[in-house]
Amino acid sequence: MSDVYLNGKFVPLEQACVPVLDRGFIFGDGVYEVIPVYDHRPLALDRHLHRLENSLKGVRITPPLSLATWQSLVKELVEREPSAQQSVYIQVTRGVAPRDHTFPPHATPTVFAMAKPLSAPPPEWIREGISTITHADFRWLKCDLKTTALLANVLLRQMAVDAGAVECLLIRDGYLTEGAASNVLVVLEGQLLAPPRNHLLLPGITYELVLELAAKKGIPCQERPVTEAELRRADEVMMTSSTREIVPITRIDGIPVGSGRPGSVTLRLLDWYQEYKRS
Repeated sequence: MSDVYLNGKFVPLEQACVPVLDRGFIFGDGVYEVIPVYDHRPLALDRHLHRLENSLKGVRITPPLSLATWQSLVKELVEREPSAQQSVYIQVTRGVAPRDHTFPPHATPTVFAMAKPLSAPPPEWIREGISTITHADFRWLKCDLKTTALLANVLLRQMAVDAGAVECLLIRDGYLTEGAASNVLVVLEGQLLAPPRNHLLLPGITYELVLELAAKKGIPCQERPVTEAELRRADEVMMTSSTREIVPITRIDGIPVGSGRPGSVTLRLLDWYQEYKRS
C-alpha cells in the first residue's frame, strides 16, 4: 500500500497515528466514504463527494476541505497507488477534544484518507450467487448518513458469517431496508423493486447507478417499500455496493431464490454496469 494522507501530510501507514482523545476513537463521531477506482479513474467521484458532504452536514461537522481540494486529494492518492483497480477510503472525525458528549467549540476535524488495491468479487459469487440470512434491523434511524459508528452493522454481518452466509438482509417493521454492508434490489414479476432512499438506508452510489441503468435499458422499476413477503417470493435478488458492484443472491435463510441460480435481470444489469465502467 502507498503512503496514506493524515491531516495535510502523506506518511507511511504504520506512522499514521491519531490521539486517543480523537472523537472518532472515543465516540465513533465521524463519517467516511469509499470510492472505487478502475484503471486509475475514480468512478462517480462527484456523487461520492456529494454524499460525503451530505454526511458531514448531517452530523454537523464543518467540511474541512473544499470540493476542489477533495478532488485533488483523491487524484493524488490514486496516482500514488500502483494498482490499477483501487478503492479510496476517506474518514473525517470531529477532531481531538476532552471527552464530553457535547460538541467541542474549537476542535479541528481529523482527515484521514488512503488508497488500496481493490479485489473483484470471487467468480463463483457471480456464477452461482451467494447465500444470505435475514435479521431484524436494530440500527439507529439515521442510516442515510455514512458514519463510522458501525457496530450494529458489524454485529449483523458477523451473524451472516457465523451462519456460513455472505450478507445479512435487514428487515424493519415488515419491510426490507438493505444489507449490513450493501443495498438490496428485488426482481418480482418482471419488475425491479428498490427500497426507497430515505433515513432507513444508505443511498448507495452503485444502487443509484443500477437504477439509472435499468431505467435507461427499459427494465420496469419501482422505488417503493418492499415487504418481507415480496423479498421471500422474489424471482431474483441482488446486492450492490461500491466495492462488490452487483452480486446475485440465490439463497435466503437456506431457501433458494427463484430457480436458485443468478437470474437474467441481474446478469444483464451486471453486464451493463461493466459497460458503464468502461465508458
